[in-house]
Amino acid sequence: MLETDKKRELIIEGAIKRFIHFGIHKTTMNEIAEDLSVSKPSLYYYFPDKTSLILGVIEKIFDDYFSVLYRDQKLGTPIETTLLNIIEIKHKFFLRYYMLHLSYGNPDSSLSSVELKNYLETMMVKNLRFHETVFEAAVSRKEIAPQDDIPKIAELYLSCQSGLTSLCIMHGNKELFPGKKELKLMKEKQVSLSKIFIKGLKT
Repeated sequence: MLETDKKRELIIEGAIKRFIHFGIHKTTMNEIAEDLSVSKPSLYYYFPDKTSLILGVIEKIFDDYFSVLYRDQKLGTPIETTLLNIIEIKHKFFLRYYMLHLSYGNPDSSLSSVELKNYLETMMVKNLRFHETVFEAAVSRKEIAPQDDIPKIAELYLSCQSGLTSLCIMHGNKELFPGKKELKLMKEKQVSLSKIFIKGLKT
């Protein structure tokens, strides 16, 4: 069982490297098998098709992301510090995996599976719930004023942060990795937004 899991992880890591370098839609299962020096039957044993492999890659990225998020949280940490730490974590993951997003507008059917869409929606809900607990903790510590609708507050905050990320990408070349200037500006705006957002929620 452990050997099977290890082989599966190696395939996912190999897929991530090729996806980041060449893009998802330009990568074939055969190329991944060749990179890893594994037989095609062996590759297809773990991942029957490209769609299942992409889902495996996305699952690993989110597992790693939430693992870091939860590990980074410390009881009693001020909400502003917590949100800025989250921005830093997201920024590091963005830098590492941004190239995987280049294929979102591509007609590759592997990226439009129901399973993948459902999984991404589940992760969005998980991220929302995580931020809800952050705001709830701040209310309990009386860092911010009591709120009638914490889920709405968390959703608004995440929507604003997501909007800043999209603007950064649109400002640069859509087909290339955003430059250092755009990335620095994106992070600075996300930090500023967090500070303003929390200031507005304080008593």
